[in-house]
Amino acid sequence: MHRTLGFIVLVLAPLAAVLVDQASAQQPARAGTFFITSNGSGTGDVGGLAGADKMCQQLAKAIPGGGNRMWRAYLSTTGAGAISARDRIGTGPWYNVKGVLVAQNVAELHTDKANINNDTALDETGRTINMEGAPNRHDILTGSTTDGRPTEMTCMNWTSSGPGTAMLGHHDRLARGKPGSPWNSAHASQGCSAENLRATGGAGLLYCFAAN
Repeated sequence: MHRTLGFIVLVLAPLAAVLVDQASAQQPARAGTFFITSNGSGTGDVGGLAGADKMCQQLAKAIPGGGNRMWRAYLSTTGAGAISARDRIGTGPWYNVKGVLVAQNVAELHTDKANINNDTALDETGRTINMEGAPNRHDILTGSTTDGRPTEMTCMNWTSSGPGTAMLGHHDRLARGKPGSPWNSAHASQGCSAENLRATGGAGLLYCFAAN
């Protein structure tokens, strides 16, 4: 009897180990590849694309394994050498910090199938961002069209805290309480200062995507 039990254990133990290894291998890839910054500069000046990416990279350290990934802010730039936000963020898939799928790929991200809303667009610690209400923080800096390409509204390519405007997205997909507002291209800001961003419901926050 003891020999039989020992044989069963010897046979099942390796199988169990394989299953555990497979499960653990899957988890990191399914969590923490998309978030909204919990804070930022508060203005349209985030130090250009390099400064925005650095902000994402630093905050991503709060996510298990996040510091080992390359992070990019979802921002477009205009003028000579214009850059599209959609071309900066890798190929997906992307999951929020709780492992909920946001989009399988770049194409899906820029359709109505994108799973971005107040329940899924979380910050790096897993907290929700204030939606419409007080204080409203649902305006996220993007400088982008709905398909992720540049607009003229980029706060001087993310170096201005005064002149200029920024195209903003609504992370909660709401506009005056009604659903359907684009997550990446809802309306322009009144300006690039902290006061002007707050006036329309923002705090200079960014979308961050793991590019690898």
